[in-house]
Amino acid sequence: MMRKQIINPSQKEPASTDHAWLDLERLARVEITSEETGHPVESALTTGGGPGWLAGENGKQTIRLLFDEPQALGLIHLVFEEERRERTHEFVLRWSKDGGRSYREILRQQYTFSPPGATREVEDYTVNLDGVTALELTIVPDISGGDARASLISLRLG
Repeated sequence: MMRKQIINPSQKEPASTDHAWLDLERLARVEITSEETGHPVESALTTGGGPGWLAGENGKQTIRLLFDEPQALGLIHLVFEEERRERTHEFVLRWSKDGGRSYREILRQQYTFSPPGATREVEDYTVNLDGVTALELTIVPDISGGDARASLISLRLG
């Protein structure tokens, strides 16, 4: 018999009940370059949902998590969304073992949003990082230099 589950079509991301995500609100503080009122970064970092984070200004943006204690990371889950305009964004994930004095790149990824079809990017990365004291996500919202603002629906770490 096929296993199935009815899901809410307005749900922002797949339910991940089989994985224990880190409680970022308790384990880290966050630094951001900007944020739009009504779209705070914590809505993208906590499991309570919300509209996700939206930069308060155009151009390259950074979200940096600074952990109170070193963390081991095995999974990184990211969700981006763009429903209004076609654009190609690039994001870079980097991590630090020394409180942010030096960083190592985990990955660099580009994705082209093309509404009404390709409006959602979901990325799951399996990593083996130990002693993480800082994790940095840098987003260039439009690599062509347009006036787009960076956004992030969800960032989960496990």
